[in-house]
Amino acid sequence: MKKQNTSLKTVLRILQDTKPIAGWLALGAVVSLVSVALSLVTPEILRSLSDRLYGYWEPVHLGQSAVFDNKAFGLECVLLAAAYAGSSLAAIGEMLIMNNVVSRHFTCAIRIRMSDKIRRLPVRYVDQTPNGEIISHMTDDVSTMGTTVHSFLETLISGVLKLIGIIVLIFLLNPILAAAVIVFVPISLVLSAKIAGKSEKYFAAVRKKNGEMYALTEETFTGFDTVKAFHLENRQRERQAALCADMRTAAQKGTFLASIVQPITALSNNIAYIVICIIGGIFAANNLFGMSVGTIVAFVLYARMFAGPLESIAQGFSMLQQTIASAGRVYQMLDEEEMTEAAEETAPKGEGNVSFENVDFSYDPKQPLIRGLTIDVHAGEKVAIVGPTGGGKTTIVNLLMRFYDVDGGRILVDGKDIMQMPRNALRSVFSMVLQDTWLFSGTIYDNIAYGRPDATEEEVHEAAKRAHIDRFIRSLPQGYDTVINEETTNISGGQKQLLTIARAYLANRPILILDEATSNVDTRTEILIQRTMDDLMKDRTSFVIAHRLSTIVDADTILVVNNGTIVEQGTHKELLAKNGFYAEIYNSQYELLN
Repeated sequence: MKKQNTSLKTVLRILQDTKPIAGWLALGAVVSLVSVALSLVTPEILRSLSDRLYGYWEPVHLGQSAVFDNKAFGLECVLLAAAYAGSSLAAIGEMLIMNNVVSRHFTCAIRIRMSDKIRRLPVRYVDQTPNGEIISHMTDDVSTMGTTVHSFLETLISGVLKLIGIIVLIFLLNPILAAAVIVFVPISLVLSAKIAGKSEKYFAAVRKKNGEMYALTEETFTGFDTVKAFHLENRQRERQAALCADMRTAAQKGTFLASIVQPITALSNNIAYIVICIIGGIFAANNLFGMSVGTIVAFVLYARMFAGPLESIAQGFSMLQQTIASAGRVYQMLDEEEMTEAAEETAPKGEGNVSFENVDFSYDPKQPLIRGLTIDVHAGEKVAIVGPTGGGKTTIVNLLMRFYDVDGGRILVDGKDIMQMPRNALRSVFSMVLQDTWLFSGTIYDNIAYGRPDATEEEVHEAAKRAHIDRFIRSLPQGYDTVINEETTNISGGQKQLLTIARAYLANRPILILDEATSNVDTRTEILIQRTMDDLMKDRTSFVIAHRLSTIVDADTILVVNNGTIVEQGTHKELLAKNGFYAEIYNSQYELLN
């Protein structure tokens, strides 16, 4: 019962999303109705033509005289041609309307909503959901929903109404033959619905595996060099083969169940066709119930027309199950809890004072990470955060930027709780350079200007000079107009790092965050950048996360973090004098260098 309720809610929600295109759907319905009406008229015209011809040739065959009404016959032929042409043109018009509405409005609107939703989702969701799955939701799943909306009129009008129209007309022609025909319809529909319902779980599994396939493909091509370097091609191929096998098995079962719906419908229709031919022939031969040759012809045509609406209804059941599975994943994403925003629109003063007051945080509630973290940073200070991998260094930055929200305690920027201000206002005072560089497909100039889109050309060039990347850029054939490809493989890792540093220089904000910002550059360039950074960090609050302790010996305060807790705090000299954890890390690095 719960599953049925969920499926019904999903269908109702899809219908709710079609409200903006209700007018177009109504127009498509009218055009489709015209097509159905004209197609139902054609057997009746053929009945009249058949009776007219039979009424003329039968007496002639018996040697009797007969008068043939050429004018009436010609008029009926014209009407027949017009009905067929009108039905075809109306069907084409309905298809064009639905193609335009679905592709330009319905699916586009849902994808826009999903894109907007991603913008408002917490970083936690993006971290925990593979990119391939998100892409699969926005492409395949939405396309399946669009296909269902597109076939909605065909199933509802061309199917259900056409079926009703045929039943009414054949009862008017001959109730006995009509009863013999429609006795097979309920059996066919019930079987089709039950079989199609059983296929839903398999199509849901196919969609799930398809998302995993997207994720694996994206992962493989993103790390293609690493896969080749470690000779892991076979491993990736085996993982892909396993996913393909699972998806194939589910698809085979779902497709088998869905595909036998149409043969069942066709069998029902063929049995009805045979019944009409046998019983109708007996009635006509014995002149019973006013059965004429034309009536048999009309019955045969209507019986053959049964296949169309029954098959469209059967396909509608099958498609509906796939759509419910796809729409469920789309709506699950759209229903994800969004980031909460404060109503207040004011940004921090920009002075650069930062305080952590008894902050608690964990990515997994079962595994506490940061406990009772307290830091007091004054404006203009350079704060270095050091410690072992996984100790919580980057997590401190994530909390400061509100990529994640604290579980307990509070963080103040210029005396104001960051939970009481919008994220965009908070982040407007930060510049950031991460260890994992990010550049988009575009020119080098645009990538640097991303830090401040309204910057002048001179300011962009100056930022590049301060990051010691200007000379390299000008050595390229297109200079600042050089396009970085989608995979950013046409520049080195160190050059990517320098471009992101230039971007941070250009932003020129009061608080600077450097997370292993020089990890991908050579020693000589690192020294040059360090000098420029020292100048950049003057009169600015700076948080520097570093593994190479030689780069942060001049920090005003060094926070030594381990297991989410500050175990030591002080200047470089003070911490060395304590001969504690920091001294142990520093001396081990010195020993490795020697």
